[in-house]
Amino acid sequence: MSTNREQSTFDYQSNLLSRRHLLTKAGCGFGMLGLAGLLQDQGLLSSASAEDLGSRALNPLAPQETHFAAKAKRVIWIFVNGGPSHVDTWDFKPELERWNDKSIKEFAPEFTNTTGFFKNAVGNLMKSPFAFTPRGECGKMVSEIFPKLGEHVDKMAFIHSGHTESNNHSPALFAMNCGLPRMGFPCVGSWVTYGLGSESSDLPGFVVMSDPKGRGLPKGHASNWSSGFLPGVFQGTHLSPTGAAIENLLPVQDIENAQRNQLDLLNRLNNLHKEQHLAEAELAARIESFELAYRMQSSAPEALDIDSEPKHIQDLYGIGDEKCNHFARQCLTARRMVERGVRMVQIYSGGMENQRSWDGHNDIHGNHSQFAGETDTPVAGLLSDLDQRGLLKDTLVVWCGEFGRLPVAQKAAKPGRDHNPHCFTAWMAGGGIKGGTTYGESDDIGYKAAVDKVHINDLHATILHLLGINHTRLTYKYNGRRFRLTDVGGEVIQPIIS
Repeated sequence: MSTNREQSTFDYQSNLLSRRHLLTKAGCGFGMLGLAGLLQDQGLLSSASAEDLGSRALNPLAPQETHFAAKAKRVIWIFVNGGPSHVDTWDFKPELERWNDKSIKEFAPEFTNTTGFFKNAVGNLMKSPFAFTPRGECGKMVSEIFPKLGEHVDKMAFIHSGHTESNNHSPALFAMNCGLPRMGFPCVGSWVTYGLGSESSDLPGFVVMSDPKGRGLPKGHASNWSSGFLPGVFQGTHLSPTGAAIENLLPVQDIENAQRNQLDLLNRLNNLHKEQHLAEAELAARIESFELAYRMQSSAPEALDIDSEPKHIQDLYGIGDEKCNHFARQCLTARRMVERGVRMVQIYSGGMENQRSWDGHNDIHGNHSQFAGETDTPVAGLLSDLDQRGLLKDTLVVWCGEFGRLPVAQKAAKPGRDHNPHCFTAWMAGGGIKGGTTYGESDDIGYKAAVDKVHINDLHATILHLLGINHTRLTYKYNGRRFRLTDVGGEVIQPIIS
């Protein structure tokens, strides 16, 4: 008898429902709707966190309401891979000419060669090899390597006081993309599509393009556009830099009906399982990925067909110019993608490291001349094209790398510059940005951020704010803790917002 009672008790307890499951199942789920309404009324339920209650299970990429009125609807990030030198691009430092060839310790006695990798190659302070001239109505001083982009400075807001924690490419890339200098966390694009969904049902919400000239992927590879612990549907779709942009995209001839029938059967089986396991976000992501792949077979080829663009548009981007044709095609693809509802596009300029990217350890003049030459006309064309189509007003364009470079020379036959996490420059344009403005300052030689310092968390908070997202409310529960892109920091840079 006692054995039967124990068995009966065990069976009863094993079938107990949690309060959340009871609310979900009882009364056709009206209890859960009531709970969601109460949480929303008290400001405890963001559009993004609604996924925790299963409300986005059927369509994880469905457009979501913003926390407040958004100034931007989409983002194009020109990722200047390798770490561009701020003092040779946008952050003009006339004092570097006065201090040229002097020891940095005369200016900063605390300098101990700890921010770079080549301690035996640390030289003296080195002025920029490039001439700077005032551009635009705002008179922004711009390096000669950006003749076309210099025409757009009145659209840009410059941040000259960025800083980060790591001086090594991989963790610095993770930090710039994911908010923390470690792999395993969701990147900006994943957080954006998680919070806002996508405006397109036939294209990915988040697209990534990398170097097509055989110079490799950025350090850390696909972890830079990973969804981390967010559902897989929010990770970036990497367009192959060579060959077909998306492999196996075109359907095999004469099997489209059979393919549709197979997907319908698979969806029915998956949905039967999902009804019993509402918390399995990965299953919903997998179902959506099958459907998205099917829809993309007809929509993606058209979106990627840049050869259909008029010649004057192709010329605007520099298509056909051997120096910049590869990046021009990517920038034009980015415009076609956001025009069709893709939420975020990220384009990496340069490949793995050193002379294959903006990582100018040797010959800073040759290195930056080359990569600026590859990107100047295409990015300027992108800004012009977005503007003339009325898209720039709600498309945020970001130009930024993972860190800056030291104002001292790295000794070589043709000197370069080593990594500098203490200071970098970024600019933004469009999407609610106050053009022709400058925020923050580095010190007189560009060694460290000095005035109105901007951490990566602040940069991310500002991007989310422009998209109508309160960065403190965009959270995801993982391992018992609610995570967010900005970790426990982040302040919106209000002075650059119109």
